[in-house]
Amino acid sequence: MTAVPPITVPSYRDLRQPAVTAVRLLAVAAVYLAAGRLGLLLQVVVAGAKVTPLWPPTGIAVTCLLLFGLGMWPGVALGAFLVIISSGPPHLGSIGIVAGNTLAPVAACLMLHRAGFRIELDRLRDGVALVFLGAFGAMLISSSVGTASLILDGTLPAADFWSTWSAWWTGDAMGVLVFTPLLLALRTVRLPTAPGPWDWVEPTLLLAGTAAVTVIATSTTLGLLFLVFPFLIWAALRFQLIGAAPCVLLVSVLTVAAATDHAGPFAHHGLVADMVILQLLNGCAALTGLLLSAIIAEQRNTYQRIEQACIQLAEVVHRLAPSEATARWLPPEDGSRR
Repeated sequence: MTAVPPITVPSYRDLRQPAVTAVRLLAVAAVYLAAGRLGLLLQVVVAGAKVTPLWPPTGIAVTCLLLFGLGMWPGVALGAFLVIISSGPPHLGSIGIVAGNTLAPVAACLMLHRAGFRIELDRLRDGVALVFLGAFGAMLISSSVGTASLILDGTLPAADFWSTWSAWWTGDAMGVLVFTPLLLALRTVRLPTAPGPWDWVEPTLLLAGTAAVTVIATSTTLGLLFLVFPFLIWAALRFQLIGAAPCVLLVSVLTVAAATDHAGPFAHHGLVADMVILQLLNGCAALTGLLLSAIIAEQRNTYQRIEQACIQLAEVVHRLAPSEATARWLPPEDGSRR
């Protein structure tokens, strides 16, 4: 008589895991699509190709892969495809664009992991890695594959490769520099337990001042765009990444809107010159906020480790040779410095 194998019933955990993964993939695709539709509102035509000076989906894709793992890449690919079909009928080059927009965030995530990147962005090396590996390096893939796909499809003349490629690359890189730090910083937001009046006044003044100065600088033909940097430095010094990232986003969105409308300092230049000015400004703003925030956070972490080591050393000395002299090594109970 042949033994009948026992019937195994999948556990709740086994059934739940694929469902959670599917929901995450659909959520990534939906957020990618929404960000892409918003990014297309600020698109410009460079050499016959539509590109955006600031492409948010790349930053969102890199963030999702860093937080949820490389298994989220199908959601990125689906989102990229949905953005294409939502803006017009797909063509043969759409396959290459989807592939490039998927491979670039995956490559960024792999290189960042290889470099020992920490999503807290509390070290200078993390900021440098995100800038040069996650943004400048990995986005070479999406711009190269996407532009080459348009040329092979016949949509873009071969003579316009470099102008389109440069605009594509800067838009994707700026998406990583602006949105990835912001999304990673939002994970660490904690409301103060007993907030005082100044706890809300200073951040409000900072954001309002950054927006007001940017609007003024982009409303006049005078070269006043440099006025945004004191506010970015203020944000980084006082609040680190959680303060600098929203300010960088404000500066980038407002300047991109002014550049696409050819307003203020962008009124008397050609499209290529406007894109160069715009990307240099946004790039410098993102680098200032990101790297300065990382430096301040690293210094604070170093100070806290030194302080903790001193406390532990004082406790050891007190146990070995208890006396009143060792008490001065210990911090006061109220946390204030002596």
